[in-house]
Amino acid sequence: MTRASAPTSPAPATISRLERVLRSGRFAVTAELDAPDSADPADVYKNALVLAEVCDAINATDGSGANCHMSSLSCCALLTRAGYEPVLQVSCRDRNRIAIQGDLLGAAALGVRNVLCLTGDDVTYGDQPEAKRVFDFDSIQLLQVARTMRDRGVFLSGRKLTTPPRMFLGAAENPFAPPYDWRPHRLAKKVAAGAQFIPVQTQYCFDVPRFERFMQGVRDLGVHEKVFILVGVGPLRSAKAAEFMRTRVPGVWIPDALMDRLNKTPKNRQAEEGKQICIEIIQQ
Repeated sequence: MTRASAPTSPAPATISRLERVLRSGRFAVTAELDAPDSADPADVYKNALVLAEVCDAINATDGSGANCHMSSLSCCALLTRAGYEPVLQVSCRDRNRIAIQGDLLGAAALGVRNVLCLTGDDVTYGDQPEAKRVFDFDSIQLLQVARTMRDRGVFLSGRKLTTPPRMFLGAAENPFAPPYDWRPHRLAKKVAAGAQFIPVQTQYCFDVPRFERFMQGVRDLGVHEKVFILVGVGPLRSAKAAEFMRTRVPGVWIPDALMDRLNKTPKNRQAEEGKQICIEIIQQ
């Protein structure tokens, strides 16, 4: 992911490595870790190893696509133990407010400093659609609660914390889903609720002109001066994979022109073409 904008407010005395990189104005890179279908910590470290030397932080997914994998909290605990910089994902889909607040305290105690607050994909997208939805919070309410715990040192009930958690708070945004004009305003709400960084990463950017229009709306509201925005990019392995993503993965938008480009490329060269498209998007 590339840093698209940076606020100028001063950093606190104790901050995460990711926050320090962003506030320094350097080109920041994060990547998502594929949480394994395994109880073996070696599978986490194997996936992290290829990312560690090129990333400022590793984002541990929390049941992405409403599919079950090793939990984000467990992955983050393992990553922290190995000296990596993790980003904890917290999805509102699976836990109520009691469990979520407990997880935030536990993560902070384990040394996790970065928290990405998500509403979560609906269970109908996953491989266990009969699972019960919780959605006690949405992402904006979760941000407010996490900020309250950090800044006021209390639970949502008002009960005092002995030691508040130190957290660099993030929230996702998708510029590629309608209604497009509403997206900058929703981003502004998340920033007002406490979001300090916004990874546009759960939905990769394949349409730069549409992203430019989104960012113009963000600038018109002055939000770009209050939050770090990181743009998600990723290579497409084939035209078939691209078609699956745009029809089956929630929130993903891949323009027809890009699909035509992949379909006109011989199958044995589509992975290389997908990589070239990704490079062009990064350059833009």
